[in-house]
Amino acid sequence: MDWLIDSVLLVDSTFRVGAPLVLAALAGLVAERAGIVDIGLEGKMLAAAFAAAATAAITGSPWAGLIAGITASVLIALLHGFVSITQRGNQIVSGMALNIAVAGLAPTLANFWFSQGGQTPLLNDTERFTAITLPFAESLNSVPVLGHVYSDIISGHTVITYIAAFAVPFTAWMLYKTRFGLRLRAVGENPEAVDTAGISVQRLRYYAVMIGGVLCGLAGAALSTGLGAAFIRDMSAGKGYLALAAMIFGKWKPVPTLLACLLFAFVEALQGRLQGVDLPIVGEIPVQFTMMLPYVLTVIILAGFVGKIQAPKASGIPYGKGE
Repeated sequence: MDWLIDSVLLVDSTFRVGAPLVLAALAGLVAERAGIVDIGLEGKMLAAAFAAAATAAITGSPWAGLIAGITASVLIALLHGFVSITQRGNQIVSGMALNIAVAGLAPTLANFWFSQGGQTPLLNDTERFTAITLPFAESLNSVPVLGHVYSDIISGHTVITYIAAFAVPFTAWMLYKTRFGLRLRAVGENPEAVDTAGISVQRLRYYAVMIGGVLCGLAGAALSTGLGAAFIRDMSAGKGYLALAAMIFGKWKPVPTLLACLLFAFVEALQGRLQGVDLPIVGEIPVQFTMMLPYVLTVIILAGFVGKIQAPKASGIPYGKGE
């Protein structure tokens, strides 16, 4: 039965690791559906992780940290929106500049305020989001298969992980079943037609980047107050770029994007469990090799398996009224 226990633990780890990826990928998806390339997902996640951990450490409340993380992420999203939408600047350059600026600013502020080498103080259990045991989880644990699935896989995650699970159907409903979603997709495909109909293209694009800011804020808070117990330098570790890859792999659709995120999360969870394990024939795999597995998978998928992709037609193209 060891294989069953290992499988359950692996799936459980996949969901926990995948939550920030899913939230960040949905953020990028909403922005690009409105025509804004949001390569700054990494920076927004990092800023939110720092703001959430710092605020939770000072106030003792993970919810205050979550609000601070979302606020920081939305402010950066608005800055990206100002450059990309109002000033019609280059969206790639803006996103990369924000990523680089936050990567340096966050540990500098952490060192200035807490003097702990660029990280925030360790959070105890009351200052961070801990696992939630769902009703009947303990009593159903003895039930074969379904009991283990409910008790060990569905139950026992943080509130942000459950929000991430809810965010996928909500985003799909918003994009495909609401008037706002229809207009958002139209802005990403044909902003001139939307403008002709008397709808503000700029306002819709600002709404999109703000939604992305909220989702990235949740993702960053999950890193420092859910998966981890403090902010440390570069703790997002490229997850913003993995989220972009998952969004492209999912062809800008919520459910395929979710599946891509879970694939990346599975590989990341697997590499964590492979570290230090002595495998038959090959022996112990070096840590450096297992750590690069998610990124190697990203390159392989995008290079050979994603097939023909068609981004929103107006994605990355600044829009000016009358042009």
